[in-house]
Amino acid sequence: MRVKVGVRAVAAVTLAAVLGGCAGQDATSGPRPGGAKAGAGTGTKDPAVVSGATIGAAGSPCALPVRFDIAEDWTAESVDARGAQDDEPGAALLRQGPVTAACEIDAKPAGHIGFLRVWTGRAGDADAHGVLRGFVAAQGHVGKERYRAFTTGGGLRGAEVEYTSTSELLDEAKRECAFAVNTPGGPVVVHLGGLDSAEHDAMLPAYELAKRTLKVAG
Repeated sequence: MRVKVGVRAVAAVTLAAVLGGCAGQDATSGPRPGGAKAGAGTGTKDPAVVSGATIGAAGSPCALPVRFDIAEDWTAESVDARGAQDDEPGAALLRQGPVTAACEIDAKPAGHIGFLRVWTGRAGDADAHGVLRGFVAAQGHVGKERYRAFTTGGGLRGAEVEYTSTSELLDEAKRECAFAVNTPGGPVVVHLGGLDSAEHDAMLPAYELAKRTLKVAG
């Protein structure tokens, strides 16, 4: 189902802005607990997460320039911001820096409070690192940014960031993370947002699953 710009889209994005929060795992630390349901024989390398559906291709809940696996029980819904006018209430929440919201993947059915959100940009904006910096800068109230280069399991090179943000409503700092890749259809940013750092830790395996399985749609 495609979410149109309006009351529902604004409400969803506003909620996500409140809930936004995630962060990566230090290279020197061990795996964090939580994530989707554990189980054997899942076809993934991480026993803490089970693959559910693959999204991104035509006919999936979200048509994107990339495709990747989402964790079991997480649900994806397309966000259509193409008709949003700059002066329309809530329209600005559908854009962050150089990218626009395209897909929202909800963790609530899996028992977590948060989202994986996919943002897309214009073809020709080929610098994934620059796009990611613009995305984080546009969020505001952030600090302790740590950027690094990485390669997805599908062979796409990109940039990843871990940082902290401070919510004006919750008045506490929380960890967040996002990654960006370049594609022929334009840059793609995938961001994990949760209620707080504890929710981030629980949902991080789903974020890593997306990063590991991400490849160009086709």
